[in-house]
Amino acid sequence: MSDQTIAGAILAGGQARRLGGQDKSRLLTPDGPIIVRQCALLQRIAAHVFIVTTRADRAARPHRFDDLAVPVVTDTFADSGALAGIHAAVNHARACGPAVDRVLVLACDLPFLVSGLLDALTAAATEGDGAWVRTARGPEPLIACYRTASLDRIAAALQGGERRAMALGTLLRLRELGPDDLTAFGDPDVLTTNVNTPEDARRIQ
Repeated sequence: MSDQTIAGAILAGGQARRLGGQDKSRLLTPDGPIIVRQCALLQRIAAHVFIVTTRADRAARPHRFDDLAVPVVTDTFADSGALAGIHAAVNHARACGPAVDRVLVLACDLPFLVSGLLDALTAAATEGDGAWVRTARGPEPLIACYRTASLDRIAAALQGGERRAMALGTLLRLRELGPDDLTAFGDPDVLTTNVNTPEDARRIQ
């Protein structure tokens, strides 16, 4: 049953240059297109599920997400990378109503996330400014749950010229789910697999 205090956002505004502009969110997994699978996962957890894209992408492909029947919002800070997408997600989550205090934020190219991991992120985000996953590669700002109270600090960073989502590690107080925590839900490398190249796309099918 979805939680009225939680929103869920899928960030799908990247240009996927290494995939020749192919829509990463529509790449097929054994369970169907990535973004369809992600929507279903989020809808089990979050009362408000939506997609974030850039204004340019929305203008160029206005019907891209029509089949998903969820709201689509665009960034406020143009050409400002993933941090702008996170800001748009937190901003829209706060606008969903006073009961919403957290938003799960996922990149659209994560094919193997599971509900147990997302539940753990929302639970960890009840304190501080939220929680994110940390792997051997470092923090994963787009496998995270942010508190809506962090919005003004994220906006201030963008207004100051910051574009790096990794900067949230110093801007906010974020709890971490590390590799040992992830093993409760599966192989950490599989759970955090993302798709950037044609080889990656073939491997997830």
